This record gives sequence, C-alpha cells and structure tokens, in this order.
Amino acid sequence: MSTPYRIRPAEPGDVDVLHRFVVELAAAEQFPGEVTAQPEDLARALFGADAVAEAVVATADEEPVGFALYYPTYSTVLGRPGLHLEDLYVAAEHRGAGLGEALLQHLARTAVERGCGRLEWWVLRTNEPALRFYRRLHARGLDEIEVLRLDGEPLRALAAGASREVQAVGERP
Repeated sequence: MSTPYRIRPAEPGDVDVLHRFVVELAAAEQFPGEVTAQPEDLARALFGADAVAEAVVATADEEPVGFALYYPTYSTVLGRPGLHLEDLYVAAEHRGAGLGEALLQHLARTAVERGCGRLEWWVLRTNEPALRFYRRLHARGLDEIEVLRLDGEPLRALAAGASREVQAVGERP
C-alpha cells in the first residue's frame, strides 16, 4: 500500500463519519431498504453505557477512509465466542489497495486473541464484487443456514401475542 494506511479503534468523534459510511455502504450495495439509524444510535451502540458493538476505522493520512463494525456472538456447538462482522466498508477511491483485506486481518487477529471459534458475516447475494473478494480469502458460504428475520409489525405482533399461559421469569402476573 503506497498511502500510509492505519487501522485504529473507533472513537466517539468518529460517529458522524461512520454514519456517513453506513449510508454510502447501503447505497453501494443497493440495499433494499432505508437506513433509519442515526449517528446517535451508533454512538449508543459503540460508546454508550451498554455498548453492544465495536468498530475500527481505517485512515489514510489520518483521514477516515473505511471501517469495520462488529459484535460478539456465541456458538453453543463450539462452546466458544465468535465475532460477527456487521459492516465492512472502504471508500471507492481507496479500494484495491488491500485495505479491505487489512481490516479483515485485523478482525481475524482480534477473534483469535479473544479465543473466538469463528468470524462470520452476511453478504447480499447481489453484491458480487464483495462475494468474489471474500471467496478469494477462502471464506465459505453456508448452505445449511437460512437467515431469518422478524422486524417491524411482525416483531411487535409476536411480542404482543406472547403466551399468557407461560409466565416468563421476572414478569409480573
């Protein structure tokens, strides 16, 4: 890499640029939906009292040019933690310089250092450039898993229809 790239932990002052990168990533992937997350949501997720995720920022000459956002998982089958990569993004003008691979290497090292059994992520089937890139790194697709989701009204409807015959511990009768 000819430009002096660096990967560092995200800081609270990075939230606005991370949000911009999330929006750019969704547009680049032609993500089927609207980005409703706001910078404040990212700030809470990354730096709040109950932070649920971490991020690293890739810089070129100290200017942010990419990021990776990830969070811990756990595998009952492996009996070990894992990391889930939520987003990986490199600005268009910095692609092809090895920065995406460097971000993944950083996360792989983090996973190994933390005793994780795996690093995993989801990719839109329509994102052929990303799929080619990940396959070059020997990442494999999982045919045995179907990703399912409840959100919006179906999520609220299921929550509201929780069985009244079964009381969850901690709930009041």
